[in-house]
Amino acid sequence: MVKIYREKDLGSSDLGWLKSKFHFSFADYYSPKRIHFGNLRVINDDLIEPQTGFDLHPHKDMEIISYVVQGELTHQDSMGNKRVVKRGEIQYMSAGTGVQHSEHNFGNETTRLLQIWIFPKEEDLEPRYGDKLYKWEDRANKLLHLVSNDGGEAEVQIQQDANIYASYLESGKEIHLSVEENRQAYVVQIEGSSVVNQMNLYERDGAEVIDEDVNIKARENSHLLIIELPK
Repeated sequence: MVKIYREKDLGSSDLGWLKSKFHFSFADYYSPKRIHFGNLRVINDDLIEPQTGFDLHPHKDMEIISYVVQGELTHQDSMGNKRVVKRGEIQYMSAGTGVQHSEHNFGNETTRLLQIWIFPKEEDLEPRYGDKLYKWEDRANKLLHLVSNDGGEAEVQIQQDANIYASYLESGKEIHLSVEENRQAYVVQIEGSSVVNQMNLYERDGAEVIDEDVNIKARENSHLLIIELPK
């Protein structure tokens, strides 16, 4: 089963310096049918204006992944980490027992990122940080395994059974992701458009894929993110 969530039907927010689309209930947007998807709690598609950002604030008991689509994001946290992440790169923070962090766009162009929250395997875990400055070509016409669980294949490993993949497909190219029994996937069409399991997906749309493998063919040059996890 595939269920499409069009960009126009997502939650939204405009704070001036920050414009967001919410795939799931967040902040002032609430939909009782869109609370989470398995352990996936949040996908926010954020646009951050230059010289602005999220000042220091706390988190607890959440696995937080930021995937930068354009511009740059400067992360700093109470564990002593500081990193600038750019297009196609990711940054990960396990909030665990509690951590404070800030996220800013100190660049000269609007930053676009996907902010992803996943429930951890248990509460009160030790906080930790990770990032990976992937090359853009690492995802060209193939799946790039960005994130896995502890002991998994990806270089960035989170404290939950989940996998995150990115791909940039040239027009007409195809990719396939096998989804095992009792697992599911959420697809975000970041840029361009594609056909996902015979259904059209356009920029900033989302799709739930349940009880099926994921088959994607690019209608045009197409940038996608796939989150695979248990039902």
